[in-house]
Amino acid sequence: MTDPASRFAPHEALAATLLPHAVASDDGAHDIAHIGRVFANAMRIHAGEGGDGELIAAAVLLHDCVSVEKNSPLRAQASRLAAEKASGILVELGWDQARIAASAHAIAAHSFSAAIEPETLEARILQDADRLDAIGMVGVARLFYIGGRMGSQLYDSGDPRGENRRLDDKTFALDHFPAKLFTLADGFKTKTGRQMATERHRRLHLFRDLFLEEIHA
Repeated sequence: MTDPASRFAPHEALAATLLPHAVASDDGAHDIAHIGRVFANAMRIHAGEGGDGELIAAAVLLHDCVSVEKNSPLRAQASRLAAEKASGILVELGWDQARIAASAHAIAAHSFSAAIEPETLEARILQDADRLDAIGMVGVARLFYIGGRMGSQLYDSGDPRGENRRLDDKTFALDHFPAKLFTLADGFKTKTGRQMATERHRRLHLFRDLFLEEIHA
């Protein structure tokens, strides 16, 4: 069996230490596979943009270390809670306060619902890397997985496009495309992230168009 830490090269040693803290629930949209994809995205952006690679890796590994369900009233606090928990973990590893604060800021700012502007390159990289996993085909899969987990319907059979009603992505999974996913590509903070987002954004529109065609909408 492959060592899970091996997929986080060149930060395998850090990953081996932090992975036991990385996943806080059984949510398959925020599991080790998600962290691995975000890490791969982050390292690709890091290669193009620079920044502190170890700090980025730590922030990626711990960005979901506190779990709050999407339909919880505490959802907007999840990234701040994760930042607080991550800070304590990094203190135990002997990190200095400046790097702990920088990692915590990146974690707190990665979340869409937290609405915190990323102020450092590392924070911008984590935010872009995480949002890349919310769009494209993986983003579509995660959307419907989360919809099922929340008990949502696939779509409103009377108005699947949401043209004559208020969008409600807690009730109808398909509403999440215009309500959120279609808005993400315009908010990427790094040049490399924006380049990576362009094709995934196109795929979101293609999927929704084909879905609507198949349900005769």
